[in-house]
Amino acid sequence: MTETLQNSRFLKACRGEPVDATPVWLMRQAGRYMQEYRDVRATTTFLGLCKTPELAAKVTLDAQRILGVDAAILFADLLPILEPMGLQLDYPEGVGPQIGNPVRTTADIDALKEENPRESMPFVGEAIKLVREGLPADVPLIGFAGAPFTLAAYAIEGGGSRNYIHAKTLMFGDPGAWAVLMEKLSGQIIEYLRA
Repeated sequence: MTETLQNSRFLKACRGEPVDATPVWLMRQAGRYMQEYRDVRATTTFLGLCKTPELAAKVTLDAQRILGVDAAILFADLLPILEPMGLQLDYPEGVGPQIGNPVRTTADIDALKEENPRESMPFVGEAIKLVREGLPADVPLIGFAGAPFTLAAYAIEGGGSRNYIHAKTLMFGDPGAWAVLMEKLSGQIIEYLRA
């Protein structure tokens, strides 16, 4: 990390050091409110946008440039980490994310693959590289990952849920299987963040 980046307003505030102004960044900096985002999104699917480094980098950089925020947030989604594990992920328009083969049994959990995200999701690292190259030297890049429960809930329910019936059934009905699922997801998340 360069000294310029290390001394950015955002990172200084994260360390609890004095700053000249409160740093600002926004969740979902790149989104439908931006014409630039809508223009890019019109050319591809949501998952295609997440998996195309040049497009993910463009909308990330556009948002930081347009808003003038103190940190950029990588355009990504929580759920693509589930695909290399063997789950079929889709984002139908107007519906939200869907898992075509939800995890409901111990056999489903055992079948989940544990892949190296650096190899199975190279598009994330490539997008990070492109964004870093395009950002001003003093603007940090924020990445993120889904928590194990969030990923498990989508994987088990097959999509979003208000009451998590299937997840609760597995969690309370088979705590051992739930623990194995949490371990697998936690391991993948850790490796994803390290990549």
